[in-house]
Amino acid sequence: MSESITTNQQDQPKQLDLEYSGFEARTIQDRGLTILAFTLLGLAILPLVLVVSYVIIKGFSRFNLNLLTEIPPTAMQQGGGISSAIVGTILLVIIAGIISIPFGIGAAIYLAEFSPKIVAKWIRFATNVLSGVPSIIVGIFAYSVIVLTMDQFSAFAAGTALAILMLPIVIRTTDEALQLVPQEVRWASVGVGASNFQTVLKVVLPAALPAILTGTTLALARAAGETAPLIFTVLFSQYFPNGIFDESVPSLSVLIYNFATVPYQNQQELAWAASLILVLIVLIASVLSRFIARQQTY
Repeated sequence: MSESITTNQQDQPKQLDLEYSGFEARTIQDRGLTILAFTLLGLAILPLVLVVSYVIIKGFSRFNLNLLTEIPPTAMQQGGGISSAIVGTILLVIIAGIISIPFGIGAAIYLAEFSPKIVAKWIRFATNVLSGVPSIIVGIFAYSVIVLTMDQFSAFAAGTALAILMLPIVIRTTDEALQLVPQEVRWASVGVGASNFQTVLKVVLPAALPAILTGTTLALARAAGETAPLIFTVLFSQYFPNGIFDESVPSLSVLIYNFATVPYQNQQELAWAASLILVLIVLIASVLSRFIARQQTY
């Protein structure tokens, strides 16, 4: 009996040493993986930091009141600004939003609430494919269907091309937002006598509204930065646009494309300043979308 007790007492330190060694090994492994994860995170964020920092450094020198109040200069002029390009970009984005947002939200409501599963599956697949189509292909499509048919370039053609690029983003975000609304909310609405249409319109949509606004805000920000569709659908001008069927409409993205490749320093500086404005637009849209998403009610 005494021998077994002695043996157990001798084995306990060995077990403690083994447990401590295993704990120490797991701790080292956890710290190593944590360091690796933070390193990979830093490498992923590094390109964004470098791009934003470089745009700020190059564009901030021309960031003044004249930039926002004067029109773009011609090749040999000095000074100038990008006010007309900002107004033109806003016009094109408004046209795109008017076309894409109602259609996108309506399509998403049908997918999430009324369509058969097999139909919804294929429509979602088509939406994913459309979201991966290069913007230059959309520009060629708008040129062939709208510009050649109307026999003129126009802000309407450019806005339609941007709307096609926005459409899958609006559909997917709205569809996902509607699916996130708990099914119990729909049952409760139907249980008190509401129809399916009333349930969707007065209960489901208001509950999903913050996420829907988030998606549309990001879609508008993407449309503001597109270049290829505008090259095919509308001419660039330094003057303010006159309407949705004006064939010459300035935009920030095309201004950057044109001015960044010329040998004149003044235009190159304006291109960097316009790049900074676009970055700020995307940043503000992202912050606004995050703020709206926090208002989620479900």
